[in-house]
Amino acid sequence: MDKIIGLGNALVDVLATLKDDEILHEMGLPKGSMQLIDETKLQQINDRFSQMKTHLATGGSAGNAILGLASLGAGTGFIGKVGNDKFGEFYRENLIKNNIEEKLLTSNLPSGVASTFISPDGERTFGTFLGAASSLTADDLSIELFEGYTYLFIEGYLVQDHEMILRAIKLAKEAGLQVCLDLASYNVVESDLEFFTSLIESYVDIVFANEEEAKSFTGKEPIEALGVIAEMCSIAIVKIGSKGSYIKKGTEEIHAKAILVDKVVDTTGAGDFFAAGFLYGLTCGYGLEKCANIGSVLSGNVIQVVGTSMPKKQWDEIKLNINTIISQ
Repeated sequence: MDKIIGLGNALVDVLATLKDDEILHEMGLPKGSMQLIDETKLQQINDRFSQMKTHLATGGSAGNAILGLASLGAGTGFIGKVGNDKFGEFYRENLIKNNIEEKLLTSNLPSGVASTFISPDGERTFGTFLGAASSLTADDLSIELFEGYTYLFIEGYLVQDHEMILRAIKLAKEAGLQVCLDLASYNVVESDLEFFTSLIESYVDIVFANEEEAKSFTGKEPIEALGVIAEMCSIAIVKIGSKGSYIKKGTEEIHAKAILVDKVVDTTGAGDFFAAGFLYGLTCGYGLEKCANIGSVLSGNVIQVVGTSMPKKQWDEIKLNINTIISQ
């Protein structure tokens, strides 16, 4: 089986379920967005979180996807940077526990934290303090980090450092890897559209985007956006929430349905876990439709729990569902 390595912001998610969205307005966080915050804002959020029930989990877009892949038994690794603190140790231990090859570097800065606000409808909003995660630089990377893998999964949130993301992708290409890019967040795409366009046209093989990200990138609705993105890379995926996903590779185009879910608890990691399922299918050599259906199973399950940690019983059921898809 092909191996996949992720490169991303090594963040610890601190999740809180909200009774209403008042705190989002109070903190100046647009619902559904990812906003970078400073230490002062982080402290304000922590003060509010100290009065609420919170849940701790490893996070970051690429980290979530790699965790999903590892849980299915895929060969995985992860490159990121953490602080020499309890959050950094928590992140490292979770990678090891899940049989993910940890390639974590250490910074003198505090570990990155994603304060995650879960609205009553399951939508999540992030106030992200990057900390040590943002101190990963081009000079930290070497071709040895990528050798032995077939795919690199990289999150668009890293776009704040053009030099680093370009070096990572060029090293991966030199090592013979295919590059998968998740567009990350609509506001991130909007803020650096020209660079994203150049990156995808020149280097990226597989692009994952949700409906809002695809529109920010192309200015078009999902199906038209899919066509535009597919002309720039090998495989384009546009996720449309409860309506499923569209996938296009060359002249092949499919629509995969989402699985039925009684109650959406938290959409954190939904897109990341779809990517995990899709890429798992690719590593196994399955066609686009089976890959997409596996992605739908993972994303449909992770939105039924807070955060991205699912119990073993749920993973056992997921694997049974995947076996059914494979045998069809």
